[in-house]
Amino acid sequence: MKLIKLSHPHHFDKRNFEEMVMALGYFDGVHKGHQEVILRAKETAASLGIKSAVMTFHPHPQVVLRKQSTIDYITPLEDKIMLIENLEVDYLFVVEFSLEFAALLPQQFVDEFIIKLNVKHVVAGFDFTYGHLGKGTMETLPFHSREQFLHTTVEKQTDHDRKISSTLIREVIRSGDMDYAVNLLGRPYSISGLVAHGEKRGRTIGFPTANIEVGPDYLVPPTGVYAIKVLYKGHSYEGVCNIGYKPTFHHEKAAKPSVEVHIFEFNEEIYGDTITVYWYKRIRSEQKFSHVEELIKQIHRDKEAALNFFEKNLV
Repeated sequence: MKLIKLSHPHHFDKRNFEEMVMALGYFDGVHKGHQEVILRAKETAASLGIKSAVMTFHPHPQVVLRKQSTIDYITPLEDKIMLIENLEVDYLFVVEFSLEFAALLPQQFVDEFIIKLNVKHVVAGFDFTYGHLGKGTMETLPFHSREQFLHTTVEKQTDHDRKISSTLIREVIRSGDMDYAVNLLGRPYSISGLVAHGEKRGRTIGFPTANIEVGPDYLVPPTGVYAIKVLYKGHSYEGVCNIGYKPTFHHEKAAKPSVEVHIFEFNEEIYGDTITVYWYKRIRSEQKFSHVEELIKQIHRDKEAALNFFEKNLV
Protein backbone atom coordinates (compact mmCIF):
# COMPACT_ATOMS: atom_id res chain seq x y z
CA MET A 1 0.00 0.00 0.00
CA LYS A 2 1.25 3.47 -0.90
CA LEU A 3 0.53 6.17 1.70
CA ILE A 4 -0.01 9.69 0.36
CA LYS A 5 -0.63 12.69 2.60
CA LEU A 6 -2.55 15.56 1.05
CA SER A 7 -3.52 19.05 2.07
CA HIS A 8 -5.49 21.79 0.32
CA PRO A 9 -4.43 22.83 -2.22
CA HIS A 10 -2.42 19.88 -3.54
CA HIS A 11 -0.22 19.64 -6.63
CA PHE A 12 -1.42 16.31 -8.06
CA ASP A 13 -3.49 15.78 -11.19
CA LYS A 14 -4.79 12.82 -13.19
CA ARG A 15 -1.42 12.16 -14.79
CA ASN A 16 0.07 11.26 -11.39
CA PHE A 17 -2.15 8.23 -10.80
CA GLU A 18 -3.53 5.20 -12.53
CA GLU A 19 -7.32 4.94 -12.61
CA MET A 20 -8.73 3.88 -9.24
CA VAL A 21 -11.79 3.09 -7.19
CA MET A 22 -11.83 5.09 -3.97
CA ALA A 23 -13.53 4.40 -0.62
CA LEU A 24 -14.31 7.65 1.19
CA GLY A 25 -14.82 8.09 4.93
CA TYR A 26 -13.36 9.15 8.23
CA PHE A 27 -13.08 5.46 9.26
CA ASP A 28 -12.32 5.89 12.98
CA GLY A 29 -12.20 2.33 14.29
CA VAL A 30 -12.11 0.70 10.84
CA HIS A 31 -15.10 -1.25 12.17
CA LYS A 32 -17.33 -3.75 10.33
CA GLY A 33 -19.28 -0.99 8.58
CA HIS A 34 -16.08 0.68 7.37
CA GLN A 35 -14.69 -2.67 6.27
CA GLU A 36 -17.75 -3.23 4.13
CA VAL A 37 -17.17 0.12 2.35
CA ILE A 38 -13.47 -0.60 1.78
CA LEU A 39 -13.98 -4.19 0.65
CA ARG A 40 -16.76 -3.07 -1.72
CA ALA A 41 -14.27 -0.63 -3.25
CA LYS A 42 -11.70 -3.41 -3.59
CA GLU A 43 -14.23 -5.69 -5.30
CA THR A 44 -15.25 -2.94 -7.73
CA ALA A 45 -11.61 -2.17 -8.51
CA ALA A 46 -10.90 -5.85 -9.17
CA SER A 47 -13.91 -6.13 -11.48
CA LEU A 48 -12.74 -3.06 -13.43
CA GLY A 49 -9.09 -4.10 -13.44
CA ILE A 50 -7.94 -0.84 -11.83
CA LYS A 51 -6.37 0.26 -8.52
CA SER A 52 -8.13 0.39 -5.14
CA ALA A 53 -7.81 3.36 -2.79
CA VAL A 54 -9.05 4.71 0.53
CA MET A 55 -9.30 8.37 1.49
CA THR A 56 -9.51 9.40 5.14
CA PHE A 57 -9.06 12.66 7.00
CA HIS A 58 -6.96 13.88 9.93
CA PRO A 59 -7.26 15.38 12.49
CA HIS A 60 -10.85 14.94 13.62
CA PRO A 61 -13.06 17.81 12.37
CA GLN A 62 -13.92 18.74 15.99
CA VAL A 63 -10.25 19.53 16.64
CA VAL A 64 -10.30 22.10 13.83
CA LEU A 65 -13.85 23.41 13.92
CA ARG A 66 -14.55 23.32 17.66
CA LYS A 67 -10.98 23.74 18.93
CA GLN A 68 -11.30 20.49 20.86
CA SER A 69 -7.84 19.76 22.28
CA THR A 70 -8.21 15.99 22.66
CA ILE A 71 -10.30 13.38 20.87
CA ASP A 72 -10.89 9.84 22.14
CA TYR A 73 -10.02 8.00 18.96
CA ILE A 74 -10.91 4.34 18.60
CA THR A 75 -7.96 4.19 16.22
CA PRO A 76 -5.42 7.03 16.34
CA LEU A 77 -3.98 7.74 12.90
CA GLU A 78 -1.08 5.26 13.00
CA ASP A 79 -3.42 2.45 14.06
CA LYS A 80 -5.91 3.39 11.35
CA ILE A 81 -3.17 3.31 8.70
CA MET A 82 -2.06 -0.15 9.84
CA LEU A 83 -5.60 -1.57 9.83
CA ILE A 84 -6.35 -0.19 6.36
CA GLU A 85 -3.04 -1.56 5.09
CA ASN A 86 -4.09 -4.98 6.41
CA LEU A 87 -7.11 -4.76 4.08
CA GLU A 88 -4.64 -4.71 1.16
CA VAL A 89 -5.64 -1.64 -0.79
CA ASP A 90 -3.25 -0.04 -3.28
CA TYR A 91 -3.40 3.58 -2.05
CA LEU A 92 -4.27 5.34 1.18
CA PHE A 93 -4.78 9.10 1.00
CA VAL A 94 -4.71 10.95 4.32
CA VAL A 95 -6.11 14.44 3.82
CA GLU A 96 -5.27 17.17 6.33
CA PHE A 97 -8.53 18.48 7.74
CA SER A 98 -7.90 22.23 8.00
CA LEU A 99 -10.12 25.31 8.10
CA GLU A 100 -9.30 25.87 4.42
CA PHE A 101 -10.26 22.30 3.55
CA ALA A 102 -13.47 22.54 5.59
CA ALA A 103 -14.44 25.67 3.64
CA LEU A 104 -14.37 23.92 0.25
CA LEU A 105 -17.69 23.87 -1.54
CA PRO A 106 -18.94 20.35 -2.41
CA GLN A 107 -18.05 20.85 -6.09
CA GLN A 108 -14.56 22.06 -5.17
CA PHE A 109 -14.00 18.98 -3.01
CA VAL A 110 -15.07 16.66 -5.80
CA ASP A 111 -12.96 18.48 -8.41
CA GLU A 112 -9.80 18.53 -6.31
CA PHE A 113 -9.96 15.33 -4.28
CA ILE A 114 -11.79 12.94 -6.61
CA ILE A 115 -11.61 13.98 -10.26
CA LYS A 116 -8.05 15.33 -10.09
CA LEU A 117 -6.83 12.08 -8.53
CA ASN A 118 -8.11 10.02 -11.48
CA VAL A 119 -10.89 8.33 -9.51
CA LYS A 120 -13.33 6.45 -11.75
CA HIS A 121 -15.63 5.05 -9.07
CA VAL A 122 -16.40 6.25 -5.52
CA VAL A 123 -17.67 3.99 -2.73
CA ALA A 124 -18.98 5.47 0.54
CA GLY A 125 -21.53 4.86 3.24
CA PHE A 126 -25.09 6.13 2.90
CA ASP A 127 -24.43 8.93 5.42
CA PHE A 128 -21.14 10.22 4.00
CA THR A 129 -21.08 14.00 3.50
CA TYR A 130 -18.53 16.31 1.91
CA GLY A 131 -17.85 19.98 1.35
CA HIS A 132 -18.65 23.03 3.48
CA LEU A 133 -21.05 22.20 6.34
CA GLY A 134 -21.44 18.70 4.88
CA LYS A 135 -23.79 19.99 2.20
CA GLY A 136 -22.60 17.37 -0.26
CA THR A 137 -24.27 13.97 0.16
CA MET A 138 -24.42 10.68 -1.71
CA GLU A 139 -27.57 12.02 -3.40
CA THR A 140 -25.74 15.09 -4.75
CA LEU A 141 -22.60 13.18 -5.77
CA PRO A 142 -23.84 12.31 -9.30
CA PHE A 143 -24.47 16.01 -9.96
CA HIS A 144 -21.00 16.99 -8.74
CA SER A 145 -19.27 14.13 -10.60
CA ARG A 146 -19.27 16.03 -13.93
CA GLU A 147 -19.87 12.56 -15.43
CA GLN A 148 -16.23 11.71 -14.66
CA PHE A 149 -16.92 8.81 -12.28
CA LEU A 150 -19.62 6.47 -11.01
CA HIS A 151 -20.45 5.73 -7.39
CA THR A 152 -21.73 3.03 -5.04
CA THR A 153 -23.62 3.83 -1.84
CA VAL A 154 -23.16 1.22 0.89
CA GLU A 155 -26.30 0.72 2.93
CA LYS A 156 -26.46 0.95 6.73
CA GLN A 157 -24.62 -1.92 8.43
CA THR A 158 -26.31 -3.16 11.61
CA ASP A 159 -25.84 -5.48 14.55
CA HIS A 160 -29.13 -6.54 16.20
CA ASP A 161 -30.90 -3.59 14.53
CA ARG A 162 -28.35 -1.09 15.84
CA LYS A 163 -26.30 0.87 13.32
CA ILE A 164 -22.63 -0.10 13.52
CA SER A 165 -20.97 3.26 14.04
CA SER A 166 -17.92 4.81 15.69
CA THR A 167 -20.28 6.59 18.11
CA LEU A 168 -21.87 3.30 19.22
CA ILE A 169 -18.47 1.64 19.61
CA ARG A 170 -17.19 4.50 21.78
CA GLU A 171 -20.25 4.11 24.00
CA VAL A 172 -19.68 0.36 24.22
CA ILE A 173 -15.99 0.75 25.13
CA ARG A 174 -16.81 3.42 27.73
CA SER A 175 -19.29 0.99 29.28
CA GLY A 176 -16.65 -1.75 29.50
CA ASP A 177 -18.59 -4.17 27.28
CA MET A 178 -15.49 -5.34 25.46
CA ASP A 179 -16.97 -8.55 24.04
CA TYR A 180 -19.67 -6.50 22.29
CA ALA A 181 -16.92 -4.18 21.02
CA VAL A 182 -15.29 -7.25 19.45
CA ASN A 183 -18.55 -7.96 17.57
CA LEU A 184 -18.82 -4.42 16.24
CA LEU A 185 -15.17 -3.98 15.31
CA GLY A 186 -14.66 -7.46 13.92
CA ARG A 187 -11.59 -7.73 16.18
CA PRO A 188 -10.75 -6.89 19.81
CA TYR A 189 -10.26 -3.25 20.74
CA SER A 190 -6.55 -2.48 21.11
CA ILE A 191 -4.27 0.12 22.66
CA SER A 192 -0.51 0.43 22.14
CA GLY A 193 1.74 2.03 24.70
CA LEU A 194 5.18 2.20 26.23
CA VAL A 195 6.01 0.01 29.23
CA ALA A 196 7.11 2.42 31.97
CA HIS A 197 8.38 2.00 35.52
CA GLY A 198 5.50 1.87 37.97
CA GLU A 199 5.32 1.27 41.70
CA LYS A 200 6.66 -2.29 41.25
CA ARG A 201 4.26 -3.50 43.93
CA GLY A 202 2.96 -6.36 41.78
CA ARG A 203 6.19 -8.32 41.91
CA THR A 204 6.19 -8.18 45.73
CA ILE A 205 2.85 -10.04 45.83
CA GLY A 206 3.70 -12.56 43.13
CA PHE A 207 2.01 -10.82 40.19
CA PRO A 208 4.51 -8.64 38.33
CA THR A 209 2.80 -6.12 36.06
CA ALA A 210 3.76 -3.97 33.10
CA ASN A 211 2.68 -0.36 33.60
CA ILE A 212 1.47 1.00 30.25
CA GLU A 213 1.80 4.65 29.31
CA VAL A 214 -1.28 5.25 27.16
CA GLY A 215 -1.20 8.16 24.72
CA PRO A 216 -3.80 10.93 25.14
CA ASP A 217 -5.57 10.09 21.86
CA TYR A 218 -6.70 6.64 22.98
CA LEU A 219 -10.09 5.87 24.45
CA VAL A 220 -9.36 3.94 27.67
CA PRO A 221 -12.02 1.50 28.97
CA PRO A 222 -13.48 2.14 32.43
CA THR A 223 -11.82 1.00 35.65
CA GLY A 224 -11.89 -2.71 36.33
CA VAL A 225 -10.15 -5.98 35.57
CA TYR A 226 -10.12 -7.40 32.04
CA ALA A 227 -9.15 -10.56 30.17
CA ILE A 228 -6.63 -9.36 27.60
CA LYS A 229 -3.98 -10.49 25.19
CA VAL A 230 -0.66 -8.73 24.68
CA LEU A 231 1.30 -8.54 21.45
CA TYR A 232 5.03 -8.15 22.06
CA LYS A 233 7.65 -8.55 19.36
CA GLY A 234 5.29 -10.55 17.17
CA HIS A 235 4.22 -12.97 19.93
CA SER A 236 0.81 -13.09 21.60
CA TYR A 237 0.36 -13.73 25.33
CA GLU A 238 -2.73 -14.05 27.49
CA GLY A 239 -3.10 -11.97 30.62
CA VAL A 240 -5.21 -9.73 32.82
CA CYS A 241 -5.26 -5.95 32.95
CA ASN A 242 -6.24 -3.71 35.84
CA ILE A 243 -7.37 -0.19 35.01
CA GLY A 244 -7.79 1.89 38.10
CA TYR A 245 -6.60 3.90 41.05
CA LYS A 246 -5.47 1.00 43.30
CA PRO A 247 -7.70 1.99 46.25
CA THR A 248 -6.26 -0.81 48.42
CA PHE A 249 -2.95 1.06 48.48
CA HIS A 250 -3.92 4.70 47.84
CA HIS A 251 -6.26 6.90 49.86
CA GLU A 252 -6.11 9.79 47.39
CA LYS A 253 -7.32 9.37 43.83
CA ALA A 254 -4.71 9.99 41.12
CA ALA A 255 -5.35 12.38 38.23
CA LYS A 256 -5.93 9.44 35.88
CA PRO A 257 -6.15 5.67 36.27
CA SER A 258 -3.15 3.42 35.75
CA VAL A 259 -3.17 0.66 33.15
CA GLU A 260 -1.29 -2.38 34.44
CA VAL A 261 -0.97 -5.72 32.70
CA HIS A 262 -0.03 -9.06 34.23
CA ILE A 263 1.12 -11.33 31.40
CA PHE A 264 0.78 -15.08 31.95
CA GLU A 265 3.87 -17.29 31.54
CA PHE A 266 6.10 -14.30 30.87
CA ASN A 267 9.20 -13.05 32.67
CA GLU A 268 11.07 -10.77 30.25
CA GLU A 269 12.23 -7.25 31.10
CA ILE A 270 10.28 -5.00 28.73
CA TYR A 271 10.72 -1.52 30.20
CA GLY A 272 10.92 1.06 27.42
CA ASP A 273 9.36 -1.28 24.85
CA THR A 274 6.00 -0.81 23.14
CA ILE A 275 3.31 -3.44 23.55
CA THR A 276 -0.23 -3.71 22.21
CA VAL A 277 -3.06 -4.71 24.54
CA TYR A 278 -6.15 -6.41 23.08
CA TRP A 279 -9.29 -6.21 25.25
CA TYR A 280 -11.64 -9.21 25.27
CA LYS A 281 -13.82 -9.17 28.40
CA ARG A 282 -14.39 -7.18 31.57
CA ILE A 283 -14.10 -9.59 34.50
CA ARG A 284 -15.10 -7.27 37.36
CA SER A 285 -15.11 -3.70 38.60
CA GLU A 286 -12.28 -2.23 40.69
CA GLN A 287 -12.49 -3.06 44.39
CA LYS A 288 -10.88 -1.88 47.61
CA PHE A 289 -9.64 -4.69 49.85
CA SER A 290 -9.07 -4.51 53.61
CA HIS A 291 -5.92 -6.66 53.44
CA VAL A 292 -3.34 -7.43 50.78
CA GLU A 293 -4.05 -11.14 51.29
CA GLU A 294 -7.62 -10.59 50.09
CA LEU A 295 -6.31 -8.81 47.00
CA ILE A 296 -3.92 -11.68 46.24
CA LYS A 297 -6.77 -14.21 46.47
CA GLN A 298 -8.89 -12.07 44.14
CA ILE A 299 -6.06 -11.75 41.61
CA HIS A 300 -5.82 -15.56 41.54
CA ARG A 301 -9.56 -15.69 40.84
CA ASP A 302 -9.19 -13.04 38.11
CA LYS A 303 -6.44 -15.07 36.48
CA GLU A 304 -8.59 -18.21 36.56
CA ALA A 305 -11.52 -16.29 35.07
CA ALA A 306 -9.33 -15.03 32.21
CA LEU A 307 -7.86 -18.48 31.56
CA ASN A 308 -11.37 -20.00 31.52
CA PHE A 309 -12.55 -17.31 29.11
CA PHE A 310 -9.72 -17.99 26.66
CA GLU A 311 -10.20 -21.75 27.00
CA LYS A 312 -13.90 -21.49 26.13
CA ASN A 313 -13.44 -18.82 23.46
CA LEU A 314 -10.79 -19.76 20.93
CA VAL A 315 -9.68 -16.22 20.07
